[in-house]
Amino acid sequence: MAYDYSELQATIKQWVEHTLEQQWFTAADVASLLEITANPPTSLTIHAQTRPLIVAFMGGTGVGKSSLLNRLAGQAIAQSGIERPTSREVTLYHHQSVSLGELPADLPVQKITLAQHHDVQQKNSIWIDMPDFDSTESHNKQLVLQWLPYIDVLIYVVSPERYKDGKAWRLLQAEGARHGWLFVLNQWDKGSIAQYDDFTQQLHSAGFTEPFIFRTSCTEFTEPDEFNGLLSCLETLTSEKNIQQLALYQSQLKKQQLKQQLLACQGLFAETSAFATLTKDWQQQWQKIAAVLTQGFLWNLQHYAKRYALKNTDIMVKQQPLQLWDEWAQTRFNDGLDALLLTANHLHIASLPLKNRFVELKKQAGKQIEQQTELSCRTALIKPGNAVQRGVLKLVAICAVLFPLTALSGVGYQVFVSYYESSLHHQAYLGVDFVAHSSLLILISWALPYFVQKKMQPSLEKAALRGLKKGLATALLSLENGVFQALALHQQEQAQKQVELAAFIAACDKQTESANMPEPGPLTRILKT
Repeated sequence: MAYDYSELQATIKQWVEHTLEQQWFTAADVASLLEITANPPTSLTIHAQTRPLIVAFMGGTGVGKSSLLNRLAGQAIAQSGIERPTSREVTLYHHQSVSLGELPADLPVQKITLAQHHDVQQKNSIWIDMPDFDSTESHNKQLVLQWLPYIDVLIYVVSPERYKDGKAWRLLQAEGARHGWLFVLNQWDKGSIAQYDDFTQQLHSAGFTEPFIFRTSCTEFTEPDEFNGLLSCLETLTSEKNIQQLALYQSQLKKQQLKQQLLACQGLFAETSAFATLTKDWQQQWQKIAAVLTQGFLWNLQHYAKRYALKNTDIMVKQQPLQLWDEWAQTRFNDGLDALLLTANHLHIASLPLKNRFVELKKQAGKQIEQQTELSCRTALIKPGNAVQRGVLKLVAICAVLFPLTALSGVGYQVFVSYYESSLHHQAYLGVDFVAHSSLLILISWALPYFVQKKMQPSLEKAALRGLKKGLATALLSLENGVFQALALHQQEQAQKQVELAAFIAACDKQTESANMPEPGPLTRILKT
């Protein structure tokens, strides 16, 4: 189901504001999307389905807008004359049967004058007398711009002397496609055909192929003019069908304009290739940073290795926690991330959300380095040395028991045999040489494994240093991967926002494959092509 424009506008604006809070864009980048507003003419009346046509008089100072409205009303309801250039009020003139709703909050209600009439022929129109767009009061221009979104048809009033007014003409050029337009060449009693033709040509160049131009004169002694033609044209436009077609056309046009703004917003996101470039840049930077940090930590690692090699349990207990990460190391890490953010900015990647992701990385870097390094050191001390050393030590430990036991067994056996033979043959018992050789054999069988074991015993200091280095390398790798993960999450979030933006563009397209002009008739003549 297609979005209603006001619903789509509100959803997009909420998305833009949320994205802006996350600092993906700057306010200047999405200023046009922040300024979008629904403000349909239906918001001025209670019964939106059977609403009247909202018609406003607009023009420069002294062209007779108020006089034209007063002539329409048959009474002086709009301020006119010499005080007009300083007027800050909007006069709203409607039939008594029309129930006005609560005026939108963005309209300055204290500057609105309401007037009612009883003319049944004009009950399908609400007439609004706008301030002079080119008056000396700057507030008047702002007031006109605030009211424009609520208008269906603008009656652009000029005079023979002021039909080339620059300020009002620039507004017509900017707002031309957003409203229906009728043109009144007022004070015609002072005009000429040449001026009429020149004004017509001017409108053609602005995009109005066959504009309605009514020549009127609202003086006390009014000559026959085209004022009744203006009333007749407006009466035709106030039919329910024309109002609905005009509202549909304007809604489609607004969605098309909204789509163009969204397409421009799409261009604010970085290309996917930019993230690959940024990742590669970080790899190159981190290799240098990690090398500097490793070299800078070497002395500290050696110092802590000696401490962890101590066998005195009391001293180990009293040791302070490992403290490797200092201000120097933090500065090196911060400088690397700042350089990465600068590269991201050059690649048109939103750097502020990425910077926010790096805040926690910077905060946790020291703790991560020290915890991982200390854990690796303690693990290394549980099993010092390499696998070959540990295997040899196990073998030597077995030999330390087996060799002396074998030697003692051999000597004991020899003693028993010699004693038995000496008792049978009455020969001399074992001599001094046997005692010396047996003692030497037993000593060697014990000393040899002991000596090998001592020599093969791994150095706790070396084991601690090796563990510290391994832990530092692992921790530095974790820091590198942490940045990679932040970049990946940043890219995923951008992709998600691009998907959401594409969905909004598709919603604009759903009902506006083309903002078709209404069928040929009065309605097409008041619209800019």
